[in-house]
Amino acid sequence: MRLWQIDELGGMPVQRSGARPVPGPGEALVRVAAAGLNFADLLMAEGRYQDRIAPPFTPGLELAGRVEALGPGTAGPAPGTPVAAHVRSGAFADWAVVPAERLIPLPPQMPPDIAAGFLIAYGTSHLALARKAALRAGETLFVTGAAGGVGLTAVEIGHALGARVIASVRGAEKAAIARAAGANEVLDSDSPDLKQALRDLGGIDVTYDTVGGPGFDAAMRATRPGGRMLAIGFAGGEVPKVPLNQLLVRNITVIGLWWGGYLSFAPEELTGSLAEAFDWWQAGRLRPHVSAVLPFDALPEGLEMIRSRRATGKVVISMGDQAP
Repeated sequence: MRLWQIDELGGMPVQRSGARPVPGPGEALVRVAAAGLNFADLLMAEGRYQDRIAPPFTPGLELAGRVEALGPGTAGPAPGTPVAAHVRSGAFADWAVVPAERLIPLPPQMPPDIAAGFLIAYGTSHLALARKAALRAGETLFVTGAAGGVGLTAVEIGHALGARVIASVRGAEKAAIARAAGANEVLDSDSPDLKQALRDLGGIDVTYDTVGGPGFDAAMRATRPGGRMLAIGFAGGEVPKVPLNQLLVRNITVIGLWWGGYLSFAPEELTGSLAEAFDWWQAGRLRPHVSAVLPFDALPEGLEMIRSRRATGKVVISMGDQAP
């Protein structure tokens, strides 16, 4: 089978050939049809992600495909069932062995390229906004990196929850994409005075921050008393320093959220949140934006699209019909 492998931290993945894996007890063998790319894939390759894996390893955190076989004594979706899964690694390969408990049977008619990029992006935004920040209809949501894979889902889910959404993006093309996803107002991420721009729009109740850096502080100072701030990621490369006195005197809550971390201490929260997100997709309330579906051999190109922030929405690699 074909697979991509990280041989050393700091390097790009290289393509290899390997034997088809065999599932053990509690595991399923999945023929991968498509795999979603994430900013976390870049961090893992550099050894800078929260979950560090010693090389060599096959990267890739989310996949969609069909169950081929179950390991001995494993109860799970029957062979032939279309599924998606969030995995610690291993999605960038023709075949993957996945713990059966992580397999999610797909809604009817959900294409693999949509399913492969659905779990992490929509799972993160739904859990963060609908559950943790308890965003309410009529509140104002501010989303940074709003045209990216995760940020765009936050715009869409915020809109579905009835919030007024302010999106921060760079460039007219990304602004149009954010508006199409439900943003009511769009700000340029290079605005010289983001704090004032947000105040001029009436202030905010909830911030969904994927970028970090000085924008977090600007958003905090434009947040109304009782507001909530979600720290989702630091794509800008700088972890913000939070002045606790500001949180105290204005009764602002900061919530850190690493979606994958819930697998180790509260997997039922992910299960319930994802079930609702899939229901929303079936009802037509969510319209995933996949900006590029690339062939298997083009994985490095896809990762560079994410690194350079040229991608909007999700980037997905398709395995095609090959699964040797």
